[in-house]
Order: sequence, then structure tokens, then C-alpha cells
Amino acid sequence: MRYPRVKHGHQPFRVTPETVRIGGEIYGLAAEIPDPDGLVWRILRLMDGTRTVEQLTTAAAAPRPRVEAVLKALLSSPYVEDAEAPIPAELTGPELRRYSRNHAYFHFVERRPGRTGWDAQLRLRDSAVLVVGLGGTGSHAAWALAAAGVGRLHLVDADLVEPSNLTRQVLYDEADVGRPKAEAARSRLRAVNGAAEITAERRRVESRSALAALLTGFDALALCADEPRGPDGIRVWASRACARAGIAWAGGGYHGPLVTVGVFAPGGPCYECLQAGEAARRPHDHPIDLGGGGVVATSAGLSGQLLAHGVISVLTGAGAGPPGYVTGVNLIAPDHNVHVRHPKRTECGFCGESYLARSSDGSEDGIGH
Repeated sequence: MRYPRVKHGHQPFRVTPETVRIGGEIYGLAAEIPDPDGLVWRILRLMDGTRTVEQLTTAAAAPRPRVEAVLKALLSSPYVEDAEAPIPAELTGPELRRYSRNHAYFHFVERRPGRTGWDAQLRLRDSAVLVVGLGGTGSHAAWALAAAGVGRLHLVDADLVEPSNLTRQVLYDEADVGRPKAEAARSRLRAVNGAAEITAERRRVESRSALAALLTGFDALALCADEPRGPDGIRVWASRACARAGIAWAGGGYHGPLVTVGVFAPGGPCYECLQAGEAARRPHDHPIDLGGGGVVATSAGLSGQLLAHGVISVLTGAGAGPPGYVTGVNLIAPDHNVHVRHPKRTECGFCGESYLARSSDGSEDGIGH
């Protein structure tokens, strides 16, 4: 890092106890740093993007080993950037203008040292996402992914647009009634982002093998369909197929006012591990349900946007927490925020030790589910 500076939005401020003249605590948006002798504050005030690391070391006017230790810690944090960080040459002028607000967001939430918001945008442009289901959740999710700049989207849905869809499915209007959803959605999304490759097919996914075949060539799955349900339904198909393919996926929906979305990716516990963890702490007559009847435009929109956000997070790595969780909100109980994550099961056919051993030697995977 040549000219370090604190990222915009993370500027620090200091709280100094009345009994301590110089030191105290330094705070920012996402960090707290003890600073008993005031050196960290002095370095942060100097770190404005106009000085090299060597110049900062000299200007800090403190013992060099101490200054170097503080600088090392600050430069390895996600809150400091290089003022001269280059913009990826792969992004065109129109892309830089179009995605300037995306860049500001990714720049704000990026937690990996040395990364910029443009790195995340480039990753989106180079990604391909399969969207299965174009109803209330899927139409909002597909719109968000196209608008955010995902480079390739393939849309899959078997249904026709019906009048009852127009209360919540954002890609259709009255002129689309009777038209295949996949066709109408493709037309609308091409108008949203002409630079993206948008393809579609009218098709119902009726087996795990059919879903697995669709995944070839994609980096993530946005699962916005909830049929078939049950202990071996489409979400279990997605969990197993994506584990075998080594790609991320997100799925969810609404159940009355409760909106929930699950986000899963290689390295985290799978959907079935989460299911098992929840089943162990729930009454047997209350199974997990990430979707169901009862919806208005707002609950459909929230589910689709949260789902798209989960896909964007795992694709870019910007702002993402560890995968393998379900999150959500309850629209009639604002204090009821959902966030559930359970550890991997050792006996899991995809997350457990036996799967890792089989994967390393190239043998058959998936046994045990």
C-alpha cells in the first residue's frame, strides 16, 4: 500500500476519559481501538492519503518499532485503503458511470484488506447466475441481480402470467397476462440492463438430476421456487446439487408476514445441517418452512431483494458473513429479527469429515444424506 488513508465512511473519532489527557478509545463505524498513549490517533490523523508509509513512520514522531507495529495493524484492517488504488482496466467508462453507486456501497462494506469496491463490481460482471422460479420472490431477485450488474442470468419458470401475479411480481404488467413468465421476464430485464446476457426457458424443474444439469456453467443459484416441498423437496435438491457442483446458492420466500432467506456456499454448513439443527430445537409438529401462502407486494419484494443480496454477497465476498444461515424479518413483529446458523454435522454427507476425505481422493460424494 503506497499512500494509505482511512476509507470514506469509516473516519475515526476519539472518546477521551476526563482523567486521561491524551489517550482514550478510538471509534469508527465498525471498530474500537484502545489508545492509551495517543499514538494511534496521531497516526490516523496523518493517514490522509498524501503520505507514504515511510513518511507516516517519520511524521508520527515516536519510537520506530512502536509506530511500525501500529501501522502494520492498521494497514491489515479493512478500513484503510490506498489512495492510488487503480480502477480495474476491464471496466469501461459507461460501466464506471452506471455502477458508481454500487462501487460506493461495495467500497463501504468490503472487509478484505487491499480490495476496492470496483473489484466486487468486476466479479459481478464476470459471474453467471441461474434463477429458478420467477414469481413473487424470483421476479424481484432477478431484477436486483440484473440491475446490480451480474453478467449472465438464465431464467427458468414453467408458468404463464396471471392477473393474480400482478399484485407482487414486479417484472410483469397487464399486457403480459397469458404470456410465459420466462419470456416476459427476459424482455423486461434486457431493458433494465442491455449489457447483461439474459436467457430464459419455459421449464418446470421436476427432479434433482434436472436441477443439477441446469447448474453447469453457473457460479450461483437463486432458488425462488418452493415446489416440490417436503423432506426431499427442491431445497434439498439444491443443497445437494450445489454441494456437488461447488457453487453457492440462496433460497427463501414468505410465509404470511415472515420473510426468510437462506444463503449457502462451499465451506459453510449445508441446508440439511441447518434443517437438522433447527429440528433438534423445535417441536416435531413445527417443521422449518422458508415459504408459503399469504403475500403482499412488500413481503414478496423483501424476500426477493434479500435473496439477491445473499447471492451478491457470496459472489463478491464483500460484506458477506459466513455462509450457511437463514435470515429474515417478521413484518408484524418488527423486533423479531431472524438469524439462524447451526454447525456442520460430522455425519453429514457433504459437510462432514467423511465427505472431505472422499472429495480429496476423488471418490463418490454425497453418501449419508
